[in-house]
Amino acid sequence: MLATTLMVLCQASRADPIEEKVQLCNACHGENGIPQDVQTPVIWGQHQGYLYLQLRDYKRGTRKSDPMSTIAETLERDEMMALAEYFAGKPWPRLGQPSASDAVAAQAQRANVAVNCTGCHLGAYQGDGTQPRLAGQRREYLVKSMIEFRTRTRGNNPGMSDLMLSISEEAIAACAEYLAGLQ
Repeated sequence: MLATTLMVLCQASRADPIEEKVQLCNACHGENGIPQDVQTPVIWGQHQGYLYLQLRDYKRGTRKSDPMSTIAETLERDEMMALAEYFAGKPWPRLGQPSASDAVAAQAQRANVAVNCTGCHLGAYQGDGTQPRLAGQRREYLVKSMIEFRTRTRGNNPGMSDLMLSISEEAIAACAEYLAGLQ
């Protein structure tokens, strides 16, 4: 029994220290990159810079979520960078979300013209660096995020709040449906 305990302790001390934190992330964000809760974002394949900034903002309190803030409080900068690098290196999962209808896509394109989403998130909504990929993200999460920006509940990007205030909630729903159906 003592030998087994010592062996487990030795293995744990040699384990990659980030692996435990990855498992904690996977509990909500999905071991296969697909979160069980539709309002939890896909982080597999998201951009490293964006993931790091979100963790940093949770730690600072400029982005709020009880579970994420609690986790981020325990992370050091190098751990946040390692987690961001790990998840950025994973493939973006296929969620199998349907493409938007032509009418919804047209409404989303009109909203894009009004607020210039592609100015930051790029033409295919793939994002880059610190700008998140939106294409293929969960529709429910996209709506939630855009409404949180609109109501200023999400305060880590005031520019996004201003943009979301300039379009209707109907346009937000259309954008979310359109973006979710993109790969």
